[in-house]
Amino acid sequence: MKTFTKLALASALSLGLAAPAFAEGLFAPNLTYRTGPFASTGIPLMDGQKDYMTLLNERDGGIGGVMINFEECETGYSTEKGVECYERTKADAIVTQPWSTGITLQVLPKTNTDMIPILAPGYGFSPMANGKVFQWAFNPPVSYWDGASMIMQYLSGGDMGSLSGKKVVLLHLDHPFGKEPIPVLEAMAEAYGFELKLVPVGLKEMQNQSAQWLQIRRERPDYVVMWGWGAMNASAIAEAVKTKFPMENFVGVWWAGHDADLKQVGADGKGYKSISWSMPQPDSPLMADVKKYVIDAGKSTVEDPNSVFYQRGLVISMFLAEAISVAQAEFGVAEINAEQLRWGLENLNITDERLAELGMTGMVPPFSTSCSNHTGHSGAWMLEWDGEKFVKASDLLMPDAEFIAPLEEANSLEYAEANAPWPMNEACN
Repeated sequence: MKTFTKLALASALSLGLAAPAFAEGLFAPNLTYRTGPFASTGIPLMDGQKDYMTLLNERDGGIGGVMINFEECETGYSTEKGVECYERTKADAIVTQPWSTGITLQVLPKTNTDMIPILAPGYGFSPMANGKVFQWAFNPPVSYWDGASMIMQYLSGGDMGSLSGKKVVLLHLDHPFGKEPIPVLEAMAEAYGFELKLVPVGLKEMQNQSAQWLQIRRERPDYVVMWGWGAMNASAIAEAVKTKFPMENFVGVWWAGHDADLKQVGADGKGYKSISWSMPQPDSPLMADVKKYVIDAGKSTVEDPNSVFYQRGLVISMFLAEAISVAQAEFGVAEINAEQLRWGLENLNITDERLAELGMTGMVPPFSTSCSNHTGHSGAWMLEWDGEKFVKASDLLMPDAEFIAPLEEANSLEYAEANAPWPMNEACN
Protein backbone atom coordinates (compact mmCIF):
# COMPACT_ATOMS: atom_id res chain seq x y z
CA MET A 1 0.00 0.00 0.00
CA LYS A 2 2.89 2.35 0.87
CA THR A 3 4.56 1.76 -2.52
CA PHE A 4 1.27 2.15 -4.37
CA THR A 5 0.51 5.39 -2.56
CA LYS A 6 3.89 6.88 -3.42
CA LEU A 7 3.64 5.77 -7.06
CA ALA A 8 0.12 7.16 -7.36
CA LEU A 9 1.23 10.45 -5.83
CA ALA A 10 4.25 10.68 -8.15
CA SER A 11 2.12 9.93 -11.21
CA ALA A 12 -0.44 12.55 -10.26
CA LEU A 13 2.22 15.18 -9.73
CA SER A 14 3.95 14.37 -13.04
CA LEU A 15 0.65 14.84 -14.85
CA GLY A 16 -0.09 18.06 -13.00
CA LEU A 17 -3.15 16.49 -11.33
CA ALA A 18 -4.33 16.71 -7.76
CA ALA A 19 -2.96 13.89 -5.63
CA PRO A 20 -5.51 11.16 -4.83
CA ALA A 21 -6.61 10.81 -1.21
CA PHE A 22 -5.05 7.44 -0.43
CA ALA A 23 -4.62 7.00 3.33
CA GLU A 24 -2.64 4.22 4.99
CA GLY A 25 -4.04 4.98 8.40
CA LEU A 26 -2.25 5.65 11.68
CA PHE A 27 -1.27 2.62 13.77
CA ALA A 28 -1.70 3.44 17.47
CA PRO A 29 -1.61 0.09 19.31
CA ASN A 30 -2.80 -0.22 22.90
CA LEU A 31 -1.21 -2.73 25.29
CA THR A 32 -4.40 -3.73 27.07
CA TYR A 33 -5.29 -6.03 29.95
CA ARG A 34 -8.82 -7.29 29.60
CA THR A 35 -7.81 -10.52 31.33
CA GLY A 36 -6.04 -11.35 34.58
CA PRO A 37 -6.30 -9.97 38.13
CA PHE A 38 -6.60 -6.36 36.94
CA ALA A 39 -9.24 -6.94 34.26
CA SER A 40 -12.10 -5.45 36.29
CA THR A 41 -10.46 -2.05 36.17
CA GLY A 42 -8.74 -2.50 32.82
CA ILE A 43 -11.86 -3.28 30.82
CA PRO A 44 -13.77 0.01 31.33
CA LEU A 45 -10.59 2.03 30.71
CA MET A 46 -9.81 0.15 27.51
CA ASP A 47 -13.45 0.42 26.40
CA GLY A 48 -13.30 4.19 26.83
CA GLN A 49 -10.02 4.51 24.94
CA LYS A 50 -11.22 2.38 22.06
CA ASP A 51 -14.64 4.04 21.87
CA TYR A 52 -13.15 7.52 21.55
CA MET A 53 -11.09 6.46 18.55
CA THR A 54 -14.11 4.64 17.12
CA LEU A 55 -16.09 7.86 17.50
CA LEU A 56 -13.47 9.82 15.56
CA ASN A 57 -13.37 7.19 12.82
CA GLU A 58 -17.16 6.93 12.53
CA ARG A 59 -18.11 10.58 12.94
CA ASP A 60 -15.11 12.40 11.47
CA GLY A 61 -13.46 9.89 9.17
CA GLY A 62 -10.50 9.66 11.54
CA ILE A 63 -8.14 12.49 12.41
CA GLY A 64 -7.20 14.88 9.63
CA GLY A 65 -8.85 12.55 7.14
CA VAL A 66 -6.81 9.52 8.24
CA MET A 67 -8.41 6.56 9.99
CA ILE A 68 -6.93 5.38 13.29
CA ASN A 69 -5.97 1.72 13.69
CA PHE A 70 -6.37 1.26 17.44
CA GLU A 71 -5.36 -2.39 17.62
CA GLU A 72 -5.17 -4.01 21.04
CA CYS A 73 -2.42 -6.36 22.22
CA GLU A 74 -3.39 -8.24 25.38
CA THR A 75 -0.81 -8.31 28.19
CA GLY A 76 -2.85 -9.45 31.18
CA TYR A 77 -0.78 -6.77 32.99
CA SER A 78 2.25 -9.06 32.65
CA THR A 79 5.50 -7.16 32.15
CA GLU A 80 6.93 -9.99 30.05
CA LYS A 81 3.89 -10.09 27.77
CA GLY A 82 3.88 -6.31 27.60
CA VAL A 83 7.43 -6.24 26.27
CA GLU A 84 6.46 -8.92 23.74
CA CYS A 85 3.54 -6.74 22.61
CA TYR A 86 5.85 -3.76 22.28
CA GLU A 87 8.29 -5.70 20.11
CA ARG A 88 5.45 -7.12 18.00
CA THR A 89 3.88 -3.74 17.28
CA LYS A 90 6.77 -1.28 17.19
CA ALA A 91 7.65 -1.60 13.49
CA ASP A 92 4.61 0.37 12.32
CA ALA A 93 3.49 2.08 15.52
CA ILE A 94 3.51 5.84 16.02
CA VAL A 95 3.10 5.40 19.78
CA THR A 96 3.32 2.80 22.51
CA GLN A 97 0.79 2.74 25.36
CA PRO A 98 2.24 0.31 27.94
CA TRP A 99 -0.53 0.44 30.59
CA SER A 100 1.74 -0.68 33.39
CA THR A 101 4.54 1.01 35.30
CA GLY A 102 6.50 -2.26 35.08
CA ILE A 103 6.12 -2.42 31.30
CA THR A 104 6.90 1.29 31.02
CA LEU A 105 10.18 0.85 32.89
CA GLN A 106 11.18 -2.04 30.62
CA VAL A 107 10.29 -0.20 27.41
CA LEU A 108 11.70 3.17 28.48
CA PRO A 109 15.33 2.58 27.35
CA LYS A 110 14.18 1.01 24.06
CA THR A 111 12.36 4.14 22.94
CA ASN A 112 15.62 6.08 22.63
CA THR A 113 16.76 3.81 19.83
CA ASP A 114 13.36 2.83 18.42
CA MET A 115 12.25 6.48 18.52
CA ILE A 116 8.65 5.71 19.47
CA PRO A 117 7.00 7.90 22.12
CA ILE A 118 5.57 6.33 25.25
CA LEU A 119 2.17 7.70 26.24
CA ALA A 120 1.39 6.80 29.85
CA PRO A 121 -1.38 9.15 31.08
CA GLY A 122 -1.36 9.38 34.86
CA TYR A 123 1.00 6.45 35.35
CA GLY A 124 4.53 5.24 34.71
CA PHE A 125 7.77 6.61 36.16
CA SER A 126 7.16 10.04 37.74
CA PRO A 127 10.55 11.57 36.72
CA MET A 128 9.47 11.13 33.09
CA ALA A 129 8.13 14.66 33.58
CA ASN A 130 11.67 15.85 32.81
CA GLY A 131 11.54 16.05 29.01
CA LYS A 132 15.21 16.95 28.69
CA VAL A 133 16.13 13.52 30.07
CA PHE A 134 13.15 11.47 28.89
CA GLN A 135 12.72 12.73 25.34
CA TRP A 136 10.33 9.96 24.30
CA ALA A 137 8.22 9.49 27.43
CA PHE A 138 5.04 11.36 28.38
CA ASN A 139 2.76 10.96 31.41
CA PRO A 140 0.15 13.74 31.24
CA PRO A 141 -1.78 15.25 32.89
CA VAL A 142 -0.29 14.46 36.35
CA SER A 143 2.33 12.10 37.76
CA TYR A 144 2.11 9.79 40.75
CA TRP A 145 4.27 12.23 42.70
CA ASP A 146 1.77 14.96 41.86
CA GLY A 147 -0.96 12.68 43.16
CA ALA A 148 0.82 12.00 46.45
CA SER A 149 1.36 15.73 46.93
CA MET A 150 -2.29 16.57 46.28
CA ILE A 151 -3.56 13.81 48.58
CA MET A 152 -1.39 15.01 51.46
CA GLN A 153 -2.36 18.63 50.87
CA TYR A 154 -6.01 17.64 51.00
CA LEU A 155 -5.55 15.64 54.21
CA SER A 156 -3.68 18.58 55.76
CA GLY A 157 -6.45 21.02 54.90
CA GLY A 158 -3.93 23.08 52.99
CA ASP A 159 -1.52 23.41 55.93
CA MET A 160 1.14 20.71 55.61
CA GLY A 161 2.47 21.64 59.04
CA SER A 162 -0.76 20.30 60.55
CA LEU A 163 0.38 16.78 59.66
CA SER A 164 3.18 16.95 62.21
CA GLY A 165 2.87 14.07 64.65
CA LYS A 166 0.30 12.26 62.52
CA LYS A 167 0.70 8.68 61.31
CA VAL A 168 0.02 7.79 57.68
CA VAL A 169 -0.11 4.25 56.29
CA LEU A 170 0.66 3.71 52.63
CA LEU A 171 -1.20 0.54 51.65
CA HIS A 172 0.40 -0.27 48.33
CA LEU A 173 0.66 -2.96 45.71
CA ASP A 174 4.07 -4.61 45.98
CA HIS A 175 4.83 -3.80 42.36
CA PRO A 176 6.64 -0.92 40.58
CA PHE A 177 3.31 0.93 40.35
CA GLY A 178 2.64 0.65 44.08
CA LYS A 179 6.15 1.76 45.01
CA GLU A 180 6.00 4.93 42.88
CA PRO A 181 4.82 7.37 45.59
CA ILE A 182 7.28 6.17 48.24
CA PRO A 183 10.16 8.59 47.45
CA VAL A 184 7.99 11.71 47.58
CA LEU A 185 6.00 10.54 50.63
CA GLU A 186 9.23 9.78 52.50
CA ALA A 187 10.57 13.23 51.61
CA MET A 188 7.31 14.84 52.77
CA ALA A 189 7.30 12.86 56.01
CA GLU A 190 10.78 14.14 56.79
CA ALA A 191 9.95 17.71 55.80
CA TYR A 192 6.61 17.97 57.62
CA GLY A 193 7.09 15.68 60.60
CA PHE A 194 4.53 12.95 60.01
CA GLU A 195 5.21 9.24 60.41
CA LEU A 196 4.96 7.08 57.29
CA LYS A 197 4.31 3.34 57.57
CA LEU A 198 4.58 1.15 54.47
CA VAL A 199 2.17 -1.79 54.22
CA PRO A 200 2.77 -3.74 51.00
CA VAL A 201 0.25 -6.09 49.39
CA GLY A 202 1.75 -8.89 47.27
CA LEU A 203 0.14 -9.93 44.00
CA LYS A 204 -0.96 -13.19 45.63
CA GLU A 205 -2.40 -11.35 48.64
CA MET A 206 -4.63 -8.90 46.78
CA GLN A 207 -7.84 -10.76 47.57
CA ASN A 208 -6.89 -11.73 51.11
CA GLN A 209 -5.58 -8.73 53.02
CA SER A 210 -6.46 -9.83 56.55
CA ALA A 211 -2.80 -9.64 57.62
CA GLN A 212 -2.37 -6.14 56.23
CA TRP A 213 -5.50 -4.84 57.90
CA LEU A 214 -4.55 -6.48 61.18
CA GLN A 215 -1.31 -4.51 60.96
CA ILE A 216 -3.26 -1.34 60.19
CA ARG A 217 -5.45 -1.90 63.25
CA ARG A 218 -2.34 -2.27 65.39
CA GLU A 219 -0.73 0.85 63.92
CA ARG A 220 -3.87 2.93 64.53
CA PRO A 221 -3.01 5.43 61.76
CA ASP A 222 -4.69 8.77 61.32
CA TYR A 223 -4.97 8.14 57.58
CA VAL A 224 -4.63 5.27 55.11
CA VAL A 225 -3.51 6.18 51.59
CA MET A 226 -4.04 3.39 49.06
CA TRP A 227 -1.92 2.88 45.95
CA GLY A 228 -3.92 -0.07 44.68
CA TRP A 229 -5.12 -1.55 41.45
CA GLY A 230 -7.56 -4.19 40.24
CA ALA A 231 -8.68 -6.80 42.72
CA MET A 232 -6.58 -5.24 45.48
CA ASN A 233 -8.83 -2.20 45.76
CA ALA A 234 -12.11 -4.04 46.16
CA SER A 235 -10.61 -6.28 48.86
CA ALA A 236 -9.07 -3.35 50.72
CA ILE A 237 -12.33 -1.42 50.75
CA ALA A 238 -14.21 -4.49 52.00
CA GLU A 239 -11.61 -5.02 54.74
CA ALA A 240 -11.79 -1.37 55.78
CA VAL A 241 -15.56 -1.69 56.21
CA LYS A 242 -15.18 -5.01 58.05
CA THR A 243 -12.60 -3.61 60.48
CA LYS A 244 -14.62 -0.40 60.92
CA PHE A 245 -11.81 1.87 59.77
CA PRO A 246 -13.21 5.42 59.40
CA MET A 247 -13.82 5.69 55.65
CA GLU A 248 -13.46 9.47 55.67
CA ASN A 249 -9.77 8.91 56.51
CA PHE A 250 -9.21 6.42 53.68
CA VAL A 251 -7.99 7.94 50.39
CA GLY A 252 -6.91 6.23 47.17
CA VAL A 253 -4.91 7.19 44.11
CA TRP A 254 -6.93 7.72 40.90
CA TRP A 255 -6.68 4.03 40.00
CA ALA A 256 -8.40 3.23 43.30
CA GLY A 257 -11.58 5.13 42.45
CA HIS A 258 -13.52 2.49 40.50
CA ASP A 259 -17.30 2.72 40.90
CA ALA A 260 -17.78 -1.07 40.95
CA ASP A 261 -15.41 -1.50 43.91
CA LEU A 262 -17.52 0.84 46.03
CA LYS A 263 -20.85 -0.50 44.85
CA GLN A 264 -20.00 -3.80 46.51
CA VAL A 265 -20.13 -2.10 49.93
CA GLY A 266 -22.69 0.55 49.05
CA ALA A 267 -23.58 2.90 51.88
CA ASP A 268 -20.91 1.35 54.13
CA GLY A 269 -18.27 2.89 51.87
CA LYS A 270 -19.61 6.41 52.32
CA GLY A 271 -16.79 8.86 52.89
CA TYR A 272 -14.11 6.95 50.99
CA LYS A 273 -12.19 9.26 48.67
CA SER A 274 -10.09 9.03 45.55
CA ILE A 275 -8.01 11.74 43.92
CA SER A 276 -8.95 12.04 40.25
CA TRP A 277 -7.69 14.01 37.25
CA SER A 278 -10.86 13.16 35.35
CA MET A 279 -14.52 13.74 36.13
CA PRO A 280 -17.49 12.01 34.49
CA GLN A 281 -19.85 14.31 32.63
CA PRO A 282 -22.81 12.11 31.58
CA ASP A 283 -24.68 15.02 29.95
CA SER A 284 -21.75 16.36 27.95
CA PRO A 285 -21.94 16.80 24.15
CA LEU A 286 -19.16 14.24 23.83
CA MET A 287 -21.20 11.58 25.61
CA ALA A 288 -24.17 12.32 23.36
CA ASP A 289 -21.97 11.67 20.31
CA VAL A 290 -20.44 8.54 21.84
CA LYS A 291 -23.94 7.22 22.46
CA LYS A 292 -25.10 8.05 18.92
CA TYR A 293 -22.12 6.95 16.86
CA VAL A 294 -20.63 4.17 18.99
CA ILE A 295 -22.86 2.70 21.70
CA ASP A 296 -26.23 2.79 19.92
CA ALA A 297 -24.50 1.70 16.71
CA GLY A 298 -23.42 -1.53 18.41
CA LYS A 299 -19.73 -0.71 18.20
CA SER A 300 -19.04 -0.69 21.94
CA THR A 301 -18.89 -3.29 24.71
CA VAL A 302 -19.17 -0.78 27.58
CA GLU A 303 -21.50 -1.68 30.47
CA ASP A 304 -21.60 1.63 32.34
CA PRO A 305 -20.78 4.64 30.13
CA ASN A 306 -21.14 7.03 33.08
CA SER A 307 -18.45 5.37 35.21
CA VAL A 308 -15.28 7.18 36.26
CA PHE A 309 -12.97 4.73 34.49
CA TYR A 310 -14.85 4.55 31.19
CA GLN A 311 -14.94 8.31 30.82
CA ARG A 312 -11.29 8.52 31.89
CA GLY A 313 -10.53 6.18 29.00
CA LEU A 314 -12.23 8.64 26.64
CA VAL A 315 -10.08 11.44 28.05
CA ILE A 316 -6.88 9.41 27.62
CA SER A 317 -7.54 8.82 23.93
CA MET A 318 -8.36 12.51 23.55
CA PHE A 319 -4.77 13.27 24.62
CA LEU A 320 -3.45 11.06 21.84
CA ALA A 321 -5.89 12.39 19.25
CA GLU A 322 -5.00 15.99 20.09
CA ALA A 323 -1.29 15.23 19.81
CA ILE A 324 -1.87 13.66 16.39
CA SER A 325 -3.89 16.67 15.25
CA VAL A 326 -1.27 19.15 16.51
CA ALA A 327 1.49 17.23 14.74
CA GLN A 328 -0.48 17.05 11.48
CA ALA A 329 -0.91 20.82 11.53
CA GLU A 330 2.73 21.49 12.35
CA PHE A 331 4.25 19.21 9.70
CA GLY A 332 1.59 19.57 7.03
CA VAL A 333 1.03 15.83 6.63
CA ALA A 334 -1.88 13.63 7.64
CA GLU A 335 0.04 10.38 8.03
CA ILE A 336 2.50 11.53 10.65
CA ASN A 337 5.32 9.33 11.93
CA ALA A 338 6.39 8.55 15.48
CA GLU A 339 8.91 11.36 15.66
CA GLN A 340 6.33 13.88 14.54
CA LEU A 341 3.88 12.56 17.12
CA ARG A 342 6.58 13.10 19.76
CA TRP A 343 6.51 16.79 18.82
CA GLY A 344 2.72 16.78 19.09
CA LEU A 345 2.82 15.26 22.58
CA GLU A 346 5.35 17.90 23.55
CA ASN A 347 3.09 20.70 22.37
CA LEU A 348 -0.31 19.83 23.82
CA ASN A 349 -2.40 22.80 24.87
CA ILE A 350 -5.62 21.52 26.41
CA THR A 351 -7.39 24.77 27.29
CA ASP A 352 -10.91 25.29 28.61
CA GLU A 353 -11.82 26.62 25.16
CA ARG A 354 -10.49 23.49 23.46
CA LEU A 355 -12.33 21.24 25.90
CA ALA A 356 -15.55 23.10 25.09
CA GLU A 357 -14.94 22.56 21.36
CA LEU A 358 -14.46 18.85 22.02
CA GLY A 359 -17.64 18.67 24.10
CA MET A 360 -15.57 17.69 27.15
CA THR A 361 -15.96 20.66 29.50
CA GLY A 362 -15.20 19.58 33.06
CA MET A 363 -13.93 16.13 32.12
CA VAL A 364 -10.27 17.00 32.76
CA PRO A 365 -8.50 20.13 34.01
CA PRO A 366 -6.71 22.26 31.39
CA PHE A 367 -2.97 21.71 30.98
CA SER A 368 -0.13 22.08 28.53
CA THR A 369 3.12 20.26 27.84
CA SER A 370 6.47 21.51 26.60
CA CYS A 371 9.97 20.39 25.75
CA SER A 372 10.94 20.30 29.42
CA ASN A 373 7.54 19.40 30.89
CA HIS A 374 6.21 16.08 29.63
CA THR A 375 3.51 15.79 32.32
CA GLY A 376 1.63 19.08 32.39
CA HIS A 377 0.87 18.88 36.15
CA SER A 378 -2.78 19.75 35.57
CA GLY A 379 -4.07 19.23 39.07
CA ALA A 380 -6.95 16.99 40.14
CA TRP A 381 -10.14 16.84 42.18
CA MET A 382 -10.94 14.79 45.22
CA LEU A 383 -13.91 12.51 44.61
CA GLU A 384 -15.95 11.08 47.47
CA TRP A 385 -18.26 8.08 47.56
CA ASP A 386 -21.67 9.22 48.77
CA GLY A 387 -23.00 5.70 49.22
CA GLU A 388 -24.20 5.37 45.63
CA LYS A 389 -21.75 7.22 43.40
CA PHE A 390 -18.62 9.35 43.34
CA VAL A 391 -19.17 13.09 43.70
CA LYS A 392 -16.72 15.98 43.58
CA ALA A 393 -15.51 16.78 47.09
CA SER A 394 -13.00 19.57 46.44
CA ASP A 395 -12.07 22.41 44.17
CA LEU A 396 -9.17 21.75 41.83
CA LEU A 397 -6.12 20.71 43.83
CA MET A 398 -2.63 21.48 42.52
CA PRO A 399 0.62 19.62 43.23
CA ASP A 400 3.40 21.38 45.11
CA ALA A 401 5.72 22.03 42.16
CA GLU A 402 8.44 23.60 44.32
CA PHE A 403 8.65 20.43 46.40
CA ILE A 404 8.40 17.94 43.52
CA ALA A 405 10.55 19.57 40.80
CA PRO A 406 13.89 19.06 42.60
CA LEU A 407 13.03 15.39 43.19
CA GLU A 408 12.13 14.97 39.51
CA GLU A 409 15.41 16.57 38.48
CA ALA A 410 17.56 14.50 40.84
CA ASN A 411 15.86 11.19 40.13
CA SER A 412 15.81 11.66 36.35
CA LEU A 413 19.53 12.46 36.29
CA GLU A 414 20.22 9.52 38.60
CA TYR A 415 18.31 7.26 36.19
CA ALA A 416 20.26 8.60 33.20
CA GLU A 417 23.57 8.06 34.98
CA ALA A 418 22.63 4.50 35.96
CA ASN A 419 21.69 3.76 32.34
CA ALA A 420 24.60 5.59 30.69
CA PRO A 421 25.16 6.38 27.93
CA TRP A 422 21.77 8.08 27.99
CA PRO A 423 20.90 10.61 25.27
CA MET A 424 19.71 14.01 26.47
CA ASN A 425 17.81 16.67 24.58
CA GLU A 426 20.43 19.38 24.96
CA ALA A 427 18.26 21.85 23.03
CA CYS A 428 15.63 21.62 25.75
CA ASN A 429 16.00 24.14 28.60
